Amino acid sequence: MNTANLQLEGVLMAMAAICRLLREKGLVEEEDIDDILRRAEELLAADKQRSDQISSANIEAMLFPLRFLRKANHIARPDSYSTIVTAVSRTRREQCGLGLPEGD
Repeated sequence: MNTANLQLEGVLMAMAAICRLLREKGLVEEEDIDDILRRAEELLAADKQRSDQISSANIEAMLFPLRFLRKANHIARPDSYSTIVTAVSRTRREQCGLGLPEGD
């Protein structure tokens, strides 16, 4: 695995933990975190200059960290990076109308 991917995993888990701490301390609400991450995702996805220059797969890759943090925000106590990634991919499949494979 690419070292940068492992570093990204660490940063995402750290950010998810910080968001959870902010909620637990009553400094922000779950909805506030979700709103700001959703707005960031929408702005990034709507950047027409960027979408003309890079592939849709690369745009999806750029959106992944925001989707990861939004999903982590909704999971009370995620036990692992894999738990959150699985939830993100399930959400994406549902949104794309692909459904879930047999056995999920």
